[in-house]
Amino acid sequence: MDLTDRRILVTGGAGLIGSHLAARLAADNDVVVADDLSKGARDRVPEAATFVETDVTDPDDVAAVLDESVDTVFHLAAITDTNFDDDRVMFERNTEMTHTLLERAREVGVDEFVFTSSSTVYGEAPRPTPEDYAPLEPISVYGSSKLADEALLSTYAHSYGIQSWVFRFANIVGPRQRGTVVPDFIEKLQDDPETLTILGDGRQEKSYLHVEDCVDAICHVVEHADATLNTYNLGARTTTSVNRIADVVSDVMGLDPEYEYTGGDRGWTGDVPKMRLSVEKLAALGWEPPRSSDEAVRRAAEELYEELR
Repeated sequence: MDLTDRRILVTGGAGLIGSHLAARLAADNDVVVADDLSKGARDRVPEAATFVETDVTDPDDVAAVLDESVDTVFHLAAITDTNFDDDRVMFERNTEMTHTLLERAREVGVDEFVFTSSSTVYGEAPRPTPEDYAPLEPISVYGSSKLADEALLSTYAHSYGIQSWVFRFANIVGPRQRGTVVPDFIEKLQDDPETLTILGDGRQEKSYLHVEDCVDAICHVVEHADATLNTYNLGARTTTSVNRIADVVSDVMGLDPEYEYTGGDRGWTGDVPKMRLSVEKLAALGWEPPRSSDEAVRRAAEELYEELR
């Protein structure tokens, strides 16, 4: 697919990844951003895009933004376990959004669909984890909802001819981010420069990818992968521990706090303490992560500290 001169719908386009992706796509395409602003912010939406406040679970709202004039849907809207505490509603709404969009796409003949999934679909899998690893055994309701969404994508791709791209993300970091480890550490240290409370034991270790690199990888895969259903991991080849993130954030802020730990080997119920995705399939398609995980974390810390000062 050539991502130029197209009409593109981006759901969740007021969020972290969605807003950066919408800005990238809007340079060469007619972009419509649909977001209910429950997690995103209106001022993140690029001026070059059209914004429509939309409940993506509502068929009437979806019909208003998704018609036969749309060429491609990029579906990033989702409720995450970092900003929501009702597991049942989270599962139901995430799968409802995806099903509503896919069914509307089928009705109006839109046959290109891009979906952002998550590394959480793998559960606690061997590392590095390839796309064909099985069985998929998520340990969080959020991961379960993403796996159910992937099953819907597979059904609509193979049964209804909607060519689909599915991206299983590592941890994405960068400007405009809130509610995750890097901005959380910055905000905690702004409140108390002497002490930093770390969830778990600090030895949790995961792969981090900067949001600009994430968007670049998404566009590269969509333009170069042409199977009926294309599933790709997106991440760095290296990992970063939570303790290392604390060190980086403290260094960026010019502080030397004492660390305190809540204990246990994971930060919360459903947290996968060790994660690194295989990116060999992505590399074979011609895209390599340009930064290490540590480099992505440091750049994000610098950017977010400037935002939050």
